[in-house]
Amino acid sequence: MARPTSAPTGRTLTFDEDEIIVSKTDLRGIITYANDVFVRVSGYGEAELLGAPHNILRHPDMPACVFRLLWETLEQRKEIFAYVNNMAKNGDNYWVFAHVTPSFDGRGRVVGYHSNRRVPYADALEKVKPLYAALLAEEKRHASRQDGIKATMHMLEDVLKGAGMSYGEFVFSLSTQTRLGSAA
Repeated sequence: MARPTSAPTGRTLTFDEDEIIVSKTDLRGIITYANDVFVRVSGYGEAELLGAPHNILRHPDMPACVFRLLWETLEQRKEIFAYVNNMAKNGDNYWVFAHVTPSFDGRGRVVGYHSNRRVPYADALEKVKPLYAALLAEEKRHASRQDGIKATMHMLEDVLKGAGMSYGEFVFSLSTQTRLGSAA
């Protein structure tokens, strides 16, 4: 199973606005499909990705509560959109605007998950980065990982309550501009 080989470099990479990173996983988040864009941007070979946990891409600057929310939403058989900071094999980071949805069989049973990731909106990242930094700082204040996640889930719920929005509404309210790399 592939594991990250580098620490974060502090360098950010991106991909073309018209490209979509696609992956599929089983119910445990093990990668069963990776498109060419995913392979190229992540820096892992297809053989390294297939059979690896999707969290191989988790950047240490991502607050765990975002992934808790993602899994809780998927367990409810619902789709979720989120801004995610991933880490390539060489330690470079790349931001994505992710859409993750359950995959169903012919009987309506969830058999895995499908994710499409696009280049994120620059103006949304300007709002997401400080929020994620605050969530991560709160998470790290706690001795136990679970206590940190619980505290940051409450923090995120307070942000949403203050905005008077669901998480989905909040994510889509963050941008009114163009994607990174686009002409404004």
